[in-house]
Amino acid sequence: MFGKRGNEGSGKVGGAIAPPPPAPAAAPAASSPSILVEPSREPARQQVTPPPMQTPQRKRPVRTDEYYDTKAQVFSALIDTIDLSQLSKLDGESAREEIRDIVNDIITIKNFAMSISEQEELLEDICNDVLGYGPLEPLLARDDIADIMVNGAGQTFIEVGGKTIESEIRFRDNAQLLSICQRIVSQVGRRVDESSPICDARLPDGSRVNVIAPPLSIDGPALTIRKFKKDKLTLDQLVRFGAITPEGATVLQIIGRVRCNVVISGGTGSGKTTLLNCLTNYIDRDERVITCEDTAELQLQQPHVVRLETRPPNIEGEGEITMRDLVKNCLRMRPERIIVGEVRGPEVFDLLQAMNTGHDGSMGTIHANTPRECLSRIESMIAMGGFTLPAKTVREIISSSVDVIVQAARLRDGSRRITQITEVIGMEGDVIITQDLMRYEIEGEDAGGRLIGRHMSTGIGKPHFWDRARYFNEEKRLAAALDAMEAKTKE
Repeated sequence: MFGKRGNEGSGKVGGAIAPPPPAPAAAPAASSPSILVEPSREPARQQVTPPPMQTPQRKRPVRTDEYYDTKAQVFSALIDTIDLSQLSKLDGESAREEIRDIVNDIITIKNFAMSISEQEELLEDICNDVLGYGPLEPLLARDDIADIMVNGAGQTFIEVGGKTIESEIRFRDNAQLLSICQRIVSQVGRRVDESSPICDARLPDGSRVNVIAPPLSIDGPALTIRKFKKDKLTLDQLVRFGAITPEGATVLQIIGRVRCNVVISGGTGSGKTTLLNCLTNYIDRDERVITCEDTAELQLQQPHVVRLETRPPNIEGEGEITMRDLVKNCLRMRPERIIVGEVRGPEVFDLLQAMNTGHDGSMGTIHANTPRECLSRIESMIAMGGFTLPAKTVREIISSSVDVIVQAARLRDGSRRITQITEVIGMEGDVIITQDLMRYEIEGEDAGGRLIGRHMSTGIGKPHFWDRARYFNEEKRLAAALDAMEAKTKE
């Protein structure tokens, strides 16, 4: 059911436009359901508002109260008129056309003075409210946006090309914004309200959603959406974007292919999940892969994939399934590889145990700024889990489990680079020994403020996973890639 008056928590209408509906009157004959409206009301005049701009640099004027009053009258008449049970049986495009026909009839009967462009904008807004996510729809439709950050009803920021800019999108009020947030999270069986004000969810396309609502968010609900591109990035595209060299990409392909245990390290927005998706493309198609995530966003292309997702506690505080529960359980599911979307806590110990007990080729991501910091964070998370193991024992477990750390970074000009490919060699005394296969060095910046740098080989010769590459018949390709990388470094 679509929500009544747009203000129910589980409803589908984008909220908060709930003035009393106009008195009913006879409707014109039409193929759509009967429309109940009042013929004698004075027409509301809407301020001319240009259509949304395609370029984020230009902003349309903020919509006025008069616009929202007009929309509220039309919207109320629509909800009283439309047969929701029949509408739910239609596909998206047919439902949109049905709504447009009814709204056009309402506008004609109520004799609103509107230009064609104003009427089209109102039609689009109402369709988005009923069938989609209201004002968010234009942003969700754009594939060049990486993040959408809504800071209450009156302020929305987007990330385009690595830079954060303010969008022209606004919500009528915080009630409408919260209604849309509730609609998003309810689709994956979750809720957001005063008793549960923090929620992670996802959109149907896999985009990651975080909502934090009042009273924790003081200025209204804060909604953050990490968008997924319709066309998934590949290593070849990362090469074209300059994130890594062709030789470095070949090394990463081989690392994924020969079942190295990989941790992808990086800061927020550095592209860790994108890189993890790229590496999983080189997993053999006959391998059984199990993914564990807080919010399911990995999109593996292999045919034999089991996707697991954590579950928050219910309203009584019971029924929570943690990441550690998932990782421990998936060990009983005969996995050949375990992929953990993001390691945040004591589940790292179970992942290391899996890496060290026959599940070679397992992968995960972690928030850290350098490979060395990544190792320290793993050690800290094990300690946070209450494990009372000696520090040297913990480091021995880490060094025997993790083969490669791939460091991703978002640079100050907004570009993303793979800055290090680092091997974990073993222990020397109480210290974990690592060596870089490749690193990215910044050499300056151009006139436009874009950083200039290049990926450098460290010239180590054979990497530590050479025998593994030879077992998978990849040693010749690995040697050629490393030789080419070193030759370019010497140029």
